[in-house]
Amino acid sequence: MTPTPTRPGPVARRGAPPARWRARHLQGWLYAAPTAVIVGVLFVVPLVLVVWMSLNRWPLLGPAQLNAPDNYTKIADNPLFLDAVAFTLKYTAIITILLSVVALGLALLVQERRPGVAFFRTAFFLPGAVGFAAAALLFYGMLNNDFGPIDPLLQAIGITDEPVKWIGTPDMALFSTIALVLWRFAGFNMLILLTGLQSIPVEVYEAARTDGASRLQIFRSITLPLLRPTLALMLILSVTGSLLAFDQFFIFTNGGPDNSTVSMVMVVYRDAFFRFDLGGAAALSVVMLVALVALNIVQMRVLRRSR
Repeated sequence: MTPTPTRPGPVARRGAPPARWRARHLQGWLYAAPTAVIVGVLFVVPLVLVVWMSLNRWPLLGPAQLNAPDNYTKIADNPLFLDAVAFTLKYTAIITILLSVVALGLALLVQERRPGVAFFRTAFFLPGAVGFAAAALLFYGMLNNDFGPIDPLLQAIGITDEPVKWIGTPDMALFSTIALVLWRFAGFNMLILLTGLQSIPVEVYEAARTDGASRLQIFRSITLPLLRPTLALMLILSVTGSLLAFDQFFIFTNGGPDNSTVSMVMVVYRDAFFRFDLGGAAALSVVMLVALVALNIVQMRVLRRSR
């Protein structure tokens, strides 16, 4: 007996995703939606508003008036901003080099497991748990010539004969600020580098020691090359944070003496909230943003080529 042919079912259209795939796709969008909303509200919308403000004469009170591109052309006529650019670049170069050297030295000191190393890791990282504003106030109180304990201590042990003007001269103000930043961030950068050091296989070091390599040769030929991605991350964070420096100068030195420690962000703050030129401050912010993005792109390309 010949079997009765069954009728084929409906053929799914080519290219149509399965229902399960569509459900997972929708589920992924639902998981990402809260983050997308937060990023849009707290980043995209303010960014668009800043760009729009930079194209207008935007007083604190009163209607805005379109004046593009006046806010951008007058940046070159702002001597305080040009001086702030030079100072910020100088500060960035100094703090990036010193912070990298100190953080790498601390990471190498606590790299190996031995008795007491956990205590030193915690002690080195502990300043990173202090808020930056609180750290700036702490240093201001310690270095204050009227009630700070540092000057009496230095005079008591015979190092100085009179109070040191820690923030009274441009050079000392810069030195004191660098000391503050090193104390606050060296432990944090040490933790980043320590993570990279711990990811290097121990077998590589053992093989190098077996071949008779010295510590300097191991550091130069093994540690630094394998640590390069972690160093790149620390370098990008350090350069970006230094170019956007504000708290340490606003709280600790207040831009003094004689505007010698005014950073680029402080100029934006003064234009916006002291001169009430919100349009001009927005234009400065946009220029800084473009410069930072370009600098980070250059850094990433250079670091990729060197790998």
